[in-house]
Parts: sequence; C-alpha cells; structure tokens
Amino acid sequence: MKIAVAGTGYVGLVTGVCLAEHGHSVICVDIDEKKVSLMEAGISPIYEPGLEELMGKNMDKLSFTTKYIEAYKDADVIFIGVGTPEKQDGSANLSYVYGVAEQIARSIEKDCVVVVKSTVPIGTNDKIEDMIKYNLVHDVNVYVASNPEFLAQGTAVRDTLFPSRIVIGVEDPYAGVVLKEVYKEFDAPLMVTNRKSAEMIKYASNDFLALKISFINEIANLCEIIGADIEDVALGMGFDKRIGDRFLNAGIGYGGSCFPKDTKALHWLASFHDNELKTVKAAIDVNENQKLKLIKKSRNYFDSFNGLNVAVLGLTFKPGTDDLREAPSLVNIPIMLEDGANVKAWDPVGVENFKKKYPGEITYCNTIEDTIKDADVCFIFTEWDEVKDFDLSKYSELMKNPIILDGRNCYDLASVKKENMIYDSIGRETVNSLEVSMV
Repeated sequence: MKIAVAGTGYVGLVTGVCLAEHGHSVICVDIDEKKVSLMEAGISPIYEPGLEELMGKNMDKLSFTTKYIEAYKDADVIFIGVGTPEKQDGSANLSYVYGVAEQIARSIEKDCVVVVKSTVPIGTNDKIEDMIKYNLVHDVNVYVASNPEFLAQGTAVRDTLFPSRIVIGVEDPYAGVVLKEVYKEFDAPLMVTNRKSAEMIKYASNDFLALKISFINEIANLCEIIGADIEDVALGMGFDKRIGDRFLNAGIGYGGSCFPKDTKALHWLASFHDNELKTVKAAIDVNENQKLKLIKKSRNYFDSFNGLNVAVLGLTFKPGTDDLREAPSLVNIPIMLEDGANVKAWDPVGVENFKKKYPGEITYCNTIEDTIKDADVCFIFTEWDEVKDFDLSKYSELMKNPIILDGRNCYDLASVKKENMIYDSIGRETVNSLEVSMV
C-alpha cells in the first residue's frame, strides 16, 4: 500500500519506518530540508534506539521529501503525525495538524484515508474532516480516521512494531477496512470504534498512567515521614494483578512530550465544558511539586548553593532519549544557578540539547567521574544505566562532600550502607554514613 506520513518526529518517523518494515511503500514529509537530507542519507534526526538501523534496512521502501503535493496526491493512506504542543492555557496547539489537513485537501487527486496519529482533543477528527472536505480541489472521497499512538520514547520502535493494541476510530466502515489492511501484518489486538472514543482512549490511557505515577510519589513522600519503604510498598502492591507493577517507581515526577501535555489538555477540555477532572488536576499538581523534591531535600544540608560545586547526573526526562521536554533538570538547574552554584552536568545523549538552553553557564562533562570530582553535592535526575552501574565507592573517593540526592532511587540501600556517604532518595530511609548532622 502506498502511504504518506506527515511529520518526522517521534510519532511520524517511527510510524513511517515501522510501516515500511511491514512491507508498505512509505514517503515521509517534513518542511525542514536539512532533516530531509539527513534522512535521505539514512541518518535519523532524532535519538531513538534502533530507529536508524531500521531506517537503513528499509531504505528501498522509504523516501523523504519536502514536496507535500507529490507525496499526498496519489497516496492510498495519509498519516498525520505532527506535533500538538501545549499552549499557555494548557490546551493543545492544533495549528500544525490543521495546516497539514489544508495541504492534504489541496493535494489529493484520488480517494484516500486520512489517519490522525497525532494526539488531539476529542472531536478534532470531525473538524479535520470538515476542513479537508471544504478545501478539496479535486472531486475525490476522503475518509478521516483516528489511530492514536501508544509509544514511549526510548522504546518507540518496539512499541510500534509490537503494539499493546491498535485502536481505530472511524465513522465510515470503509476507513476501518483500509486500516485493517494497513495493519494486517501486525500481531496485536485491534479494535474499531468511533472517532471520539478513539481520541478519548489515548487521553484516558496516558492520564491514568500519570495518575498512577503521581499516586505512588505521594505515597513515597508519606513513607519518608512514617518510616516505611516505598520499594517494598510498591512491590507488595504490584503483586495484585488489578494494580500491576508498572509505573509504580517513585521518583521526582514524570516528564516528556506526552504525560504533562496530555493531562493538561484533558483538564483544559473538561474545564471548557464546565466539568472538572479532579483526579487529573491532582496528578498535575502533585507532579509539579515533586520535581522540586530534591531541591527541598538539599536544604537539609545547605542553606544556599552559593559557591558550591554541584554535580548533575542526567539531563533528559528519562533514559533512552535525548528529549528534555518537561525534564526535572530544566526546573532544578536554573534554581541552582540563580543561587550561585557552580554546576557540572553529565548525560550520555542529552548534553547537546541542553547546551542550546545553557551554552555557557554550565560545565559539561564526558564522564561521571569528571562530573562528581570535587563536588559538594550530587543530584541524580535520570536513571541511566551508566548511573545505576556506577561504582559507589567513587562518590566518596572523588567528591569533596559525598552527599548524593537521588531522584530515581538508582541504588540498593544495602549497598549504599557499605559506603562512606550521605544518600537521600525518594520514599526510603536516608543513609548517613558520614554521621553529619542535618541542619
């Protein structure tokens, strides 16, 4: 089947490459000529494990262009996978989606199915269909379908090739038949529903996971007060199949391009209709406060960061990606800098993106050892394997004051207790082998 994909970000490019892997002829469209040139050379413009290798394998079925008219005019199916960033009021910015819809209307010369892969508010597919039909240049039939993505950055290729489910939202049965053909080689449960239900499935799924994360973080905060251990609590909860053990890792909050944006967008949509999703609002509030958890902990050891050497391990919002969107580092590091800290930072893939925001104020290091050398305190914001596998003895060996504030619970407490350090994590007892009193 001849497929066009609008957008070459995490959703669009991964979708296009994985559809090519399953035998379709795919052309990916982007307005950025530099990105297109990179992709034509087999280079992925985004960091996503396994993506570039899969691109290289399927270059005979993949092409890339900025010429949307040629890409769309004779496509059987057109996927819209452009961004829907958050606006100031929390609602979704749909300008890119609507822009593509208008391009499609002016370009298509045959009947086709337009598939909205981008995460859009409930009812957007209806508006896109109306927009396309209103702006059609040629006498053709257009069928708009909702087909939300359920991928996670860092595992996007696997999540797309082997999805937990495929959700198709249609108003005309023909679109459902076409999409079943598109996905016939995918081994996953497939359900067909109406468009608004499909749109809601995406938001409800992401918001539920965000709720779960905020819930376990609140329980973790209480565990610290009463002397319980959040890891044991989460383990005991996870044995219950009704709860499950995923998304029960306590930390300093969720980030990225999905959970923050989607919780705010659904909350905004409910408010727009004079409704309040109290649980979603609570998840948003808890997450914003949780991002500052380590800064608050640091006040137990220092009145101020002024003149202190501060080491930061991890800049991205999660391991396996170079994405900084809604990352705790972006909230915490400015506070440190404003307070007079000398900040050294390490991240295996996120440094170049962070440099765009802070090109000169921070010392960027190539190794964890260089980052923590002579540091007064170390903050862990991202649970990279390199951090989790790091030799604990090096903290006391290299740091001026081995005080580690771990926002991702990277280390086993029994191992930490063998070392000479202060180790303060989330929802667990504080290890103070230095016998330094807290202020």
